[in-house]
Amino acid sequence: MSALRIEGFVIVSADGRLANARNVMPDDLKIEGDKRFFTAALDRADLVVHGRHSQEEQPNAPNRHRLILTTKVATTAPDPDNPKALLWNPAGCPFETASREAGVTSGMVAVIGGPGVFGMFMDRYDTFWLSVASKVRIPDGEPCFAGVPARTPQQVLAAHGLHAGASQLIDQEQDVSVTPWRRAG
Repeated sequence: MSALRIEGFVIVSADGRLANARNVMPDDLKIEGDKRFFTAALDRADLVVHGRHSQEEQPNAPNRHRLILTTKVATTAPDPDNPKALLWNPAGCPFETASREAGVTSGMVAVIGGPGVFGMFMDRYDTFWLSVASKVRIPDGEPCFAGVPARTPQQVLAAHGLHAGASQLIDQEQDVSVTPWRRAG
């Protein structure tokens, strides 16, 4: 059993999108209730994993250990712009090796995207926190997971053995809820 607990985090529009067609998160998805939820989660994380387009805009971001997925390195390499970050090519190095090289062998790993990164961990999540902004639509935007919009994000998570827990309203004004999707057993 791994000493790492893998949790995913995303906020999506009602149509399952996390970014616009230019791969930029629109301001409509930058919702205060979700920002608070996301910041608190990342403050508990021991390692953050994301692609080159996924960013976090919290004050503690520079203090977090992170793996940034890229094909620009063969295995892993220090990020020249961030001493707490390691560039990681999953094709050249397994996740456990990369996390160990990042100095993290136990605790919570926060996977924050994008779609390709989410997909790599789909069968390994202990919990995936899906926030849905029901008032927001992003036609022709970037889907949160492979298979969306043909299937909903919820259907994709269920297809990978995750089960929905109780939803929590995290922003009443914007009608945003977060649902934990957990692996049984």
